[in-house]
Amino acid sequence: MTRTSFTLVLLMIAAGMALVLGAVGIYGVIAYTVSQRTREIGIRMALGAEGREIAAMFVRQGMLLVGIGAACGVLSALGLMRFLSTLLFGVKPADPLTYISMVLLLLLIAFIANYLPSRRAAGLDPVTALRLD
Repeated sequence: MTRTSFTLVLLMIAAGMALVLGAVGIYGVIAYTVSQRTREIGIRMALGAEGREIAAMFVRQGMLLVGIGAACGVLSALGLMRFLSTLLFGVKPADPLTYISMVLLLLLIAFIANYLPSRRAAGLDPVTALRLD
């Protein structure tokens, strides 16, 4: 039983690290996208787009990618669950509560990672954004 507990603790640590790395990766990609599209953001804002529309555009694009990744991850987990079923005690390998709660946690963290650079894009001054390029 000790060996199994140790294995589960290591898996939990690895999963936590993967979640943190995923959040940092999402933040980095969206921040890079915002920096590359600064001129476009300036033009949109000069033509009348509001800051919240700009932020919503970047959050929507980022969450679409996260949704696709989450769907692929759930399908992969369902396909590979038989290999880890020997390590589970008191939980079915296809426990819907576990899958739903983890996907919601992932989506929440991804939303925050998308929102932070999107908020910065929404605060850009159109004249400054047009001069940066």
